[in-house]
Amino acid sequence: MTVALMWEARAADGRGAELLEWARAQALDPAPPRRETFTAPADRVLVITWWDAPYDADLPEIPSPPEELLHRPVHRWRFGSADADGP
Repeated sequence: MTVALMWEARAADGRGAELLEWARAQALDPAPPRRETFTAPADRVLVITWWDAPYDADLPEIPSPPEELLHRPVHRWRFGSADADGP
């Protein structure tokens, strides 16, 4: 099945570019088949990784950045594909 892990953080005031750089630098081992990084207003950064794995598989996740980069704690979600092989 396909599992998507979503990681979203809001940067401390004026630190959006630094949070984006930090998130992009986080390597996952193994690397996911697909990874995309997005930004949004209010210095938010979103990273989605896609995996070919069972829904409850132990998958590598992006850690939390240093607290001084954050406006609030990181949010994380896990989704299973509903197209052909949902959870």
